[in-house]
Amino acid sequence: QVQLVESGGGSVQPGGSLRLSCVVSGLPVSRNAMYWYRQAPGKEREWVASHTMIDVSVGGQAVYADSVKGRFTMFRDNARNTVYLQMNSLKPEDTAVYYCRGGGSWGQGTQVTVSS
Repeated sequence: QVQLVESGGGSVQPGGSLRLSCVVSGLPVSRNAMYWYRQAPGKEREWVASHTMIDVSVGGQAVYADSVKGRFTMFRDNARNTVYLQMNSLKPEDTAVYYCRGGGSWGQGTQVTVSS
């Protein structure tokens, strides 16, 4: 049974940073594609970032939605079986519940609020 538990959300001012964590059990992150999504109030859930198994010789490859490219970084810690989303230069439009996904399962989400 795959379980994903997100944490690290919170409230920050525009321009601030947060690091989200997703602790995974029942699925080795070193051998599976992992994803971050987000859902803003009144909007559909949207893809944010993926860490795929392309180019496994360098530990996979991260790809990003255009809206977060250059500001967000997704990476894994295989020893902790955890994936992270480092979010810098946050904007009010980044406000959403952020979800981790892997192995066809979703986490419960963590709220990120960017407001002055």
